[in-house]
Amino acid sequence: MINIALPKGRLGEKVYAMFELAGYACPSIKENNRKLVFDAEDVGVRYFWVKPSDVSIYVERGAADIGVAGKDILMEYEPDVYELLDLGVGKCRMAVAAKRDFFDDGRRTLKVATKFENIAKKYYATLGRDIDLIHLNGSIELAPILSLSDVIVDIVETGTTLRENDLEVFETIADISARLIANKASFKFKTEKIEEIARAIKAVRDND
Repeated sequence: MINIALPKGRLGEKVYAMFELAGYACPSIKENNRKLVFDAEDVGVRYFWVKPSDVSIYVERGAADIGVAGKDILMEYEPDVYELLDLGVGKCRMAVAAKRDFFDDGRRTLKVATKFENIAKKYYATLGRDIDLIHLNGSIELAPILSLSDVIVDIVETGTTLRENDLEVFETIADISARLIANKASFKFKTEKIEEIARAIKAVRDND
């Protein structure tokens, strides 16, 4: 059996639909119950739902052979996994945003609010910019409005929330989408089966 970690929520449902179209259907996963693990023995896979930010941990540590994680998670935590495929779903971007009238004159330390600390650190390190990092877990957009920070580093999908709060994107750090990842040891010992799944998923993506 190939153990597959899927992210809970809308993204996970989209991703499961891709696996289903690729020939790895598991009818019980659609039943209205509280189960977390679903076996599809006829096609040799086992699915389980986990919190999106935990998928890479399950894969890195071998509890899952493969899984689907956002590129933002892979950039932030840098898990020791193989990135096999860009699934082309869950598209958004990691961006720097601030109040519309913000101007960085570079003369003082920039206050940056984010929950993506490593991404923010690395980005500003490439610019040689001194920053004061403020870790927040939610409502990041509030930070510049209340002058807690000068800018935020966060995921932007449509930009509606930013616009409604008189904020705008100043820089795009990276394009984000869901990625198929594999445990390194699993890939070594189950290469054929994992590659077969990846090929089937790629075909679904390319035909979409």
